[in-house]
Amino acid sequence: MQQMLILVDENDNQIGVEEKIKAHQQALLHRAFSILIYNKKGEMLLQQRALGKYHAGGLWTNACCGHPNPGETVEHAVHRRIQEEMGFDCELTPLTHMVYKLPISNGLTEHEYLHRYNGIYDGEIVPNPEEAMSHRWITKENLEKETREKPETFTPWFLLALQKFPFGK
Repeated sequence: MQQMLILVDENDNQIGVEEKIKAHQQALLHRAFSILIYNKKGEMLLQQRALGKYHAGGLWTNACCGHPNPGETVEHAVHRRIQEEMGFDCELTPLTHMVYKLPISNGLTEHEYLHRYNGIYDGEIVPNPEEAMSHRWITKENLEKETREKPETFTPWFLLALQKFPFGK
């Protein structure tokens, strides 16, 4: 089944829908979200994307990213996707948004109106192996070191988000 994305204008007003791969091939602006999860020690949860993902397989990124389905609110979608990808749910706080456009892999481009959410969680994590092949907690210092020394091991959108929204902010 093809996933449809919500196409939006620069103010996040819906202007249509398009199939997910086609939207990424044509760099169409669409609604998306990104979830950063921290534990009580202040470490950030990273997931390593499954190798079978349609792009950026094997790269490290934030806890969860995704797209709301047509007719679904972002608020509902963030809780649905964190459960689908990482096997848990928690309170999620909407923080900000940004619009960005950057090439990813396989000739695709991310052009997203991205809603950013943060959460705190210390429980069990059971990643869906079709979504994430691994996960880990990382300190601010270690994340800064790894992204500086091995940026190619992280998703491009995660590196961009870290520039715009520093760790823990």
